[in-house]
Amino acid sequence: MDALYAFTNCEVSISPLGCVIEDNKPLFIGVSEMLRRSADHTVQLLKSELEILLHEVEEQWHFASLERIFIENRIYRDIEEEETWEGVISAIDKGLKPHIKHLKRAITEEDIVRLTEIRIKRISKFDIDKAQQKIQALEDRIAELKHHLEHLIEFAIDYFTKLKKDYGQGRERKTELKNFEDIVASKVVIRNTKLYVNREEGFIGTALKRDEYVCDCADIDDIIVFTKDGTMMVTKVDSKTFIGKNIIHVAVFKKKDKRTIYNVIYKDGKSGPSYIKRFAVTSVTRDRAYPMGKSDKGSVVHYFSANPNGEAEVVTVNLRQQGSIKKLKWDIDFSEILIKGRASKGNLVTKYNIKKVELKEEGVSTLKPRKIWFDDTVQRLNVDGRGELLGEFKGEDRLLIINQKGIAKTIIPEVTARFDDDMVVLEKWEPKKPISVIYYHGEKELFYIKRFFIENPEREEGFIPDVQGSYLEVISTDYRPMAELVFNKPRGKEQPPNEEVNIEEFIAVKGIGAQGNMLTKSKVKQINLLDALPYEVQEENESENDEITTSKEHLETSQQTDAKDEPTTNKSEDSNLPEPPVDDTGQSSLF
Repeated sequence: MDALYAFTNCEVSISPLGCVIEDNKPLFIGVSEMLRRSADHTVQLLKSELEILLHEVEEQWHFASLERIFIENRIYRDIEEEETWEGVISAIDKGLKPHIKHLKRAITEEDIVRLTEIRIKRISKFDIDKAQQKIQALEDRIAELKHHLEHLIEFAIDYFTKLKKDYGQGRERKTELKNFEDIVASKVVIRNTKLYVNREEGFIGTALKRDEYVCDCADIDDIIVFTKDGTMMVTKVDSKTFIGKNIIHVAVFKKKDKRTIYNVIYKDGKSGPSYIKRFAVTSVTRDRAYPMGKSDKGSVVHYFSANPNGEAEVVTVNLRQQGSIKKLKWDIDFSEILIKGRASKGNLVTKYNIKKVELKEEGVSTLKPRKIWFDDTVQRLNVDGRGELLGEFKGEDRLLIINQKGIAKTIIPEVTARFDDDMVVLEKWEPKKPISVIYYHGEKELFYIKRFFIENPEREEGFIPDVQGSYLEVISTDYRPMAELVFNKPRGKEQPPNEEVNIEEFIAVKGIGAQGNMLTKSKVKQINLLDALPYEVQEENESENDEITTSKEHLETSQQTDAKDEPTTNKSEDSNLPEPPVDDTGQSSLF
């Protein structure tokens, strides 16, 4: 989906400018302004309509009150002796005056004329209680209309909501609305091209199909290459590109990647000393050769490793027999070397010739675990603190994902990962933490319960029988979960009491493919998860923690050299390094 967004016109931003007529003149405004004016106009129309309705209801109330006064006080008898029309009008007006103080407006001749039109049959069947009820109903309606006028915006919102309810059914939006963050094309491109390398001759490219396969890549990727003579270069993917002979490392380059750390021991120049350094490459100038040290010719890389999570191994340095050197072999721990800038010269290892450097012990990450959040709005992971914190992740840590279909899997937490809408569990995966599930077996028509571990983190696995009608009811990743069963009430009997189930005691941990145990034979109305019982997580050995997490100084990299400038090394960069001790020969050496 991200690739579709980045490389096609599945989403196009346009800035339409509409034209409306205002004061008999064309006016060009944007869609938002047009919508605002339309809404304001609708509000004014609703206001006018309410005012008209209020006036009509008040008129109805006015005449209903006059009619009641006219009949209840028998004013119609006052006109029996009148012989002229003027006399009739005058008699009615005189008879009404003592009773009209509560009316909302003055009586007009038109009102009196309407009273004279009331038929004798209506007067004879007049019901005072019904008349009063009608007047009360009109007063309630008047109060309602005045309330709407006082709260006009709320009334308009209700009006639009009612329109949607009455006329929106069957006309729902068929497209899906989702928010996209800033999509970096290089991160979402589909890598459907294979990259090859000819290490001896120094070529890389996608057309070298007879040579060594490196990895899958995309046409827009950058490739980082290191050679035996200490040269580093970043170049675009091409069919065939010459880098330099004796290539020792090729990989897809990730810009601004501070977690990939390169561990190097190299000889600076043909007759120079050997240095050790750790660094990250975050930005460089493309197709430009960067030397490992200060010398351009004669340098040799004795040891090289690329570590995606800052791993620091232990190596053994072997010197050539030369003169009166007594110590020809010793170990170096890369975790004791600070991570510095790419252009840093590094720490002195020895001025004598190194015969070979051997890997003695694989390393663990020396980088601080990375905090990862999940933003539910865009359904994406991020490292910027938006959304829910999932935890701190080291290089080997994974995310546990379980969906409503009963499928579980674990993934490496990449910020480009996307998640399904039916996801019910998303958390940091703890391999020793059991997953508890209650599901409905469609064939047996009963609820079953099971507990299991993720057995194969590299693939997704289903834990609900593939039987029609089966579905996931409850899932918990707590160590000691509790559930509550609410039973159906049998006909003619009392409601059975709810039952609490300690899932840890109910069933042991079994394989992910196991059916599990039947929960109950009774008809279950509802299953609720309760608060889990307390559980103390066993603390890891302190010595192991010390190996994984180093001091803050080891976690910080020095300021990187600007990508457009030549790499430089000055004394201030290495001024904080410890003074190298002096060996038996009087030679200054770090080890």
